[in-house]
Amino acid sequence: MDKNRVAGSMKEIKGAAKEAVGKAVGDAKLQSDGKSDQAEGEIQNAVGGVNDAMRGALAQGAALGAAATIIRSS
Repeated sequence: MDKNRVAGSMKEIKGAAKEAVGKAVGDAKLQSDGKSDQAEGEIQNAVGGVNDAMRGALAQGAALGAAATIIRSS
């Protein structure tokens, strides 16, 4: 799992908490900051997902290349 996925998820959780506290105490800035943190976390999490997908595709491509080499040499 990509480190961006973990960090992004943590930012989302932190942002949700900030937003909830901001709503509870009537602090519009804290609420807004929480929403911003959540959005930033979602983006970072998505970047991590793309990185994971690319790693998976590269690993699969390497495995297919190795298998093709073995088949050709038989």
